[in-house]
Amino acid sequence: MTDDTPPDRLATNPRSPFYNAALLERGVGIRFKGVEKTNVDEYCVSEGWVRLAIGKSVDRHGNAMTIKLQGTVEPYFRDTKG
Repeated sequence: MTDDTPPDRLATNPRSPFYNAALLERGVGIRFKGVEKTNVDEYCVSEGWVRLAIGKSVDRHGNAMTIKLQGTVEPYFRDTKG
């Protein structure tokens, strides 16, 4: 991974092993199937999926309800310098 390339997998949930606060503060944008998505909870480029939050619904543990969709994932950094 270079400074200009987001990781293969990233999650917004602090309990996930793929959580990275520094990268999230920098700002990571996601294009899924060519469309900008703002409600991405987790993504994986190599496996080709995103996990999207569904509204404001939460499960019994207080985690956001999500749906996993398959397709082309294109992560990018919103800023130009890390």
